[in-house]
Amino acid sequence: MAQNNAAHGKEVCRWCDRCGTLILGRKCSVCGSEGRIFEINSPGDIRPCMGDSYDVLRTLFTDTFGTFSPLEGRMIFFNKVPGEDRTDEIVAHGAVIGIIRFDMRDNCLKIELRQPGADLFRDVATKNIIIFGNMSGHLKGKTIPGANVIEVTGDFSEGDPVLVRKALKAGPGIAVSGSKGMKEAEKAVRIRDLNAASEMPLSPPSDREMFVKANKDHLLALESNGISDIRSFIKGKKQPVTVSFSGGKDSLAAYGMASRAVRNPGLLFINTGLEFPETVEYVHAFAEEYGETLHIADAGNAFWDNVDTFGPPAKDFRWCCKVCKLGPITDLISHDYPKGTITVEGNRALESFARSKIGFVSKNPFVPNQTNLNPVRTWSAAEVWGYIWLRHLKYNPLYEMDFERIGCYLCASCLSSEWRNTGRIHPEMYSQWEDHLHEYAEERGLPKEYIDMGFWRWKVLPPKMVQLAEGMDLRTAPSKGGRMSLKMLKGASVCTAGGYSEEAIATVPRNRDFSYVEDALRTVGEVKYSPEFEIVLLKTPKGRAKVFGGGQISVTAASARDAEYVFERTVKGLLRAQLCTSCGICAKGCPKHAIRISGGLRVDPDRCNRCGKCERSCMVIHYYDKMISPSDKANSVR
Repeated sequence: MAQNNAAHGKEVCRWCDRCGTLILGRKCSVCGSEGRIFEINSPGDIRPCMGDSYDVLRTLFTDTFGTFSPLEGRMIFFNKVPGEDRTDEIVAHGAVIGIIRFDMRDNCLKIELRQPGADLFRDVATKNIIIFGNMSGHLKGKTIPGANVIEVTGDFSEGDPVLVRKALKAGPGIAVSGSKGMKEAEKAVRIRDLNAASEMPLSPPSDREMFVKANKDHLLALESNGISDIRSFIKGKKQPVTVSFSGGKDSLAAYGMASRAVRNPGLLFINTGLEFPETVEYVHAFAEEYGETLHIADAGNAFWDNVDTFGPPAKDFRWCCKVCKLGPITDLISHDYPKGTITVEGNRALESFARSKIGFVSKNPFVPNQTNLNPVRTWSAAEVWGYIWLRHLKYNPLYEMDFERIGCYLCASCLSSEWRNTGRIHPEMYSQWEDHLHEYAEERGLPKEYIDMGFWRWKVLPPKMVQLAEGMDLRTAPSKGGRMSLKMLKGASVCTAGGYSEEAIATVPRNRDFSYVEDALRTVGEVKYSPEFEIVLLKTPKGRAKVFGGGQISVTAASARDAEYVFERTVKGLLRAQLCTSCGICAKGCPKHAIRISGGLRVDPDRCNRCGKCERSCMVIHYYDKMISPSDKANSVR
């Protein structure tokens, strides 16, 4: 759809001025126009503004500039760009007219004009207008002194967006002073841009029906290619075809093609226990209306059973996905599709960096017996919505409620703006998680902003959040039942008896009998266990280890590197034993069937060949570096 202009971090798009809408292909299917080129910021996952989002924009523009008339009845699109939280370019009339941004400090949405937006509103705005004079030259980026302000219209505060005007020129600005007393202020307004009226054509009224008509040829071509790819892959294969049906738009588009490629693909729905009620109701109603068989993987209360052990999930610590999604879907496929399944999914490259290089065929190493097909991997969100509307596919009603993405209602990856939206439509669900988070922060002596401003969403704060957190004490502290630390008594050093040794004390929640440590370490080496004294002795080709019930760990090996290797494997085994979530992924992926889940991890030493596959599929091991990090001092983690 959009063409990359990597040198400037821009994507090139096209707009049909005759039909008033975005063109996804080479030309408009209604009038044949190739459209007018305009640019948006990368990565360019542009999407239609719809439902409550349209009303949100109307309210913001009306409250700020007194009118919405230049946008009323027009097709508007959002383009997500980097920011602290929700940050969308507003695309209308074939130009980026402004930005809608969620301010995490003020907990509200705000708008900022860009030059095309100032051109649109210059003659119709009735509020937040500054007329100034006695300044010449290049004024972009300059600050207007109060003495140069001629007229102030509207009641606004410092930091609010304003429309600045000087003679025949107009542009966007930011108030450096409030409207009251602005003329006396040393610094009144900062000018973002200032230009004479542009020749940008205004689009006629348009709607989603026109958007679909204008892009019909392109959308049908996308569908045809997707169906062809699916049929080519499954030809000659005996595994049944299913669709990963999450209740979101992308999986719906994937279903649209899969249902045309094969007859009655089964729908796989993972009920994480954290789904919106609307999503659960929608998925069931969809399956019934379209006559499809619905297979449900139910996680039950798995999240709440494990959250005290692992702490709140984070964008860089998504333990919940392993527990609430991968475990249940592995069980479902093993039971309902013992010979495996080919699953059509709605993975898109523009959704995240992790999916940016996804191919048409992929496999999840955590889910055996499933091959995934990704027919919408190169699509933009606008193409997804265009296809859904083209085929009149029934979609989740939450998308009409100003949600960009729909998943678990308390997902760490959801935006603070969407979390506030959840509080609006489901206050009881909102309060349950908010209360839990604030209790969690209070136990650690963390400021309330740690929760209110969304810092809990990261284990390690990214650069965009570090500045926001400046001045706050976000150091973690131990909490009841959830403290994990590793105190190094001696790093890998020369041992008087020969070789090298390493010692530490690990503090890990004691969730089950110590015999489970014996079982977990069987995947590492030969084990002897004394239940009377709670000591596990581990012997491996690279060294030996002792693990005591009190958390003491002692390792000896021939070299420092081997000592460190055995030490890490031993600590991971201890964590595996005590923090096992009983998801069962390791058991189903074990080629020797040496693992069973019985209150935790149990290993048959006669079957286990220590291949390490179970460790690689274990959620606890996957996030080892996030949960516990060895250092010279105790290092508590959340």
